[in-house]
Amino acid sequence: MSTLRFKLLDEAFKRKAVVLEPEEKRPSEFFGEHVFNRAAMAKYLSKRTYNAIIDAIDNGTPLSREYADGVATGMKQWAMEQGATHYTHWFQPLTGGTAEKHDSFIEFEKGAVIEEFSGKILIQQEPDASSFPSGGIRNTFEARGYSAWDPSSPAFVVGDTLCIPTVFISYTGEALDYKTPLLKAISAMSEAAVKVCHFFDENVTKVFSYLGWEQEYFLVDEALYAARPDLVLTGRTLMGHDSAKNQQLEDHYFGSIPTRVLAFMSDLERECLKLGIPVKTRHNEVAPNQFEVAPIFEETNLANDHNLLLMSLMKKVARRHNFRVLLHEKPFKGINGSGKHNNWSMGTNTGVNLLAPGKNGMENLQFVTFLVNVLMAVYKHNDLLKASICSATNAHRLGANEAPPAIVSVFLGKQISEVLDKLESATTDEAIKMDPKAGIKIGVAHIPEIFIDNTDRNRTSPFAFTGNRFEFRAVGSSANCGAAMIVLNTAVAAQLNDFYAEVESLIAAGTQKEKAIFTVIRKLIKECKAIRFDGNGYSDEWKAEAARRGLDCETSVPLNFDAYLRPKNVKIFTDTKVMSEVELQSRCEVKWETYTKKIQIEARVLGDLAMNHIVPVASRYQSILLDNIAKFNALFPADEAKTLSEEDTKVVRKVSKHISTVITKVDALVDARKVANKITDEREKAIAYHDTVVPLMDEIRYHIDKLELIVDNEMWPLPKYRELLFIR
Repeated sequence: MSTLRFKLLDEAFKRKAVVLEPEEKRPSEFFGEHVFNRAAMAKYLSKRTYNAIIDAIDNGTPLSREYADGVATGMKQWAMEQGATHYTHWFQPLTGGTAEKHDSFIEFEKGAVIEEFSGKILIQQEPDASSFPSGGIRNTFEARGYSAWDPSSPAFVVGDTLCIPTVFISYTGEALDYKTPLLKAISAMSEAAVKVCHFFDENVTKVFSYLGWEQEYFLVDEALYAARPDLVLTGRTLMGHDSAKNQQLEDHYFGSIPTRVLAFMSDLERECLKLGIPVKTRHNEVAPNQFEVAPIFEETNLANDHNLLLMSLMKKVARRHNFRVLLHEKPFKGINGSGKHNNWSMGTNTGVNLLAPGKNGMENLQFVTFLVNVLMAVYKHNDLLKASICSATNAHRLGANEAPPAIVSVFLGKQISEVLDKLESATTDEAIKMDPKAGIKIGVAHIPEIFIDNTDRNRTSPFAFTGNRFEFRAVGSSANCGAAMIVLNTAVAAQLNDFYAEVESLIAAGTQKEKAIFTVIRKLIKECKAIRFDGNGYSDEWKAEAARRGLDCETSVPLNFDAYLRPKNVKIFTDTKVMSEVELQSRCEVKWETYTKKIQIEARVLGDLAMNHIVPVASRYQSILLDNIAKFNALFPADEAKTLSEEDTKVVRKVSKHISTVITKVDALVDARKVANKITDEREKAIAYHDTVVPLMDEIRYHIDKLELIVDNEMWPLPKYRELLFIR
């Protein structure tokens, strides 16, 4: 009997919600108290130093070493009053997570100990870069890399450590992280958007990229998690049959939050608010034991930092509540996967949302101008946008259980689509009109009129317009948002530059400004029409239609990464100076290598579980049945014994078949890995793993899941889906 599993189940069932000590202060009073924000800077810096750092943050003005020393002094004093004893440059290597090396403030000088933190240390450090992915930019024996302070993202204290957000670059200057190209992409988008804004408002000097992420995740009891080696080592269940009840009733979605989970959420929210992460929303998601947390919108660079910090916090806080957080995009087969919807918009320094309809014709012309240019950018580079969200983990989610398909299209909704269709066929430059929000009266006297938005929602659309922003729904839950935001902001920047040049050319030739804008918009509406799709993205008809439209329909993750190196896509990165061709090549190498390693680990774990956990248990159960059949034969006449043991005999044959197939396929899996591992080219190796290793893993899982339904429940060694998903 699987006594360990039942012992852990009993332990998990008996857990109660952790009792939180009441917070003495209101959220508004402790929000950002662990952040060296503007309020803290005003208190701890001299007026001259404060003005210099604010100028650097707001306008990108270089900060002199003199002022850096002043910032460092004030930052150290503030951090030490927060209880900090160490500092770290906090950066985002190409592993997809974050990295940090802690150093103490103390320095030893003539036998004495002093606390010291200079501007030189604040601005730049040299962490060993040899073990971080570089995609061939450096040799492994060349260890030098530099982290450099990003003043636009405030420092913060976690525990006893002052964390300083930084970029991470190689000795030869190439980016080894996500933050460096993200900052460049945001800057490129701003510069291009400002030029276009000047067609409408000369007062615009900066355009901000805004991001509001929605973080989905699963929680499982840590005792059950520990009993699943596949969860521990890969983040997902490599085997497991559907629970009889999963999400089919959709009774978990927006339901009452379980008490243990609510305690975790409340604890997490406190930690987030103290670190300046403006979390606002929490709720049950569709799948059992799946939940979501979401903040209000922030500037994209800061929002991305906050999301990475949140993912780290979630893991720490979950342990206090005897949970483990699963951020894998598909930890459980057959139910809803977890995404990280990236709600993206653009806004001017004058307070205008460029993706929101206006109140008059000129404001609506500006809105349509930016809307259509985003559509055009997505159309031109739909393959690149898809590559930006592709991974070994997200591949399990795309196209299944509420996740968008692996074909990038844009949903606009009825009203916006009608406006663009009218513009496309218009013969005059009429003022663009947007209908105000319509009202619905539901016929109950005490219920007020409900106002509806200018667009519905389409949950099958990877890139949907939702009224005043676009929602990039294909981003995976474990991903660094920066990967998608780098591509999106770069593509939009390049397209806005093209649009500006075309309009300016018409104006220079004598065309009146508004007419020139209308002329180019109409052309773009026609050119990018193929990217617009408001229907069911899951249907086979759409897959065929998308192919006819020329959209990228590739489903192989390794092949999707090729998009980064296609000439049209390389051009937008190099033209905007976001990344060089060398940096793009290196990132592809990292992506291919990471894909291979993740599948490699999964294959090894699956083989181990199959041969050391499942096959022995299934064989033991088979022996019990065979022993039972032998006893029938010993006690009863042959004909009667055959009748009595008929069902056991059928089960033995099924079990034997599944065991034999598992053993055979595991051997084939090992051989397939050996063949793939001999390939030296990272791209070809990743393709081999995708084409030969993954299908064998799926076959092995099929037979193990069948055995789970047959083998005696008390003998089965691993917690089942019904236990992992419904114990909370």
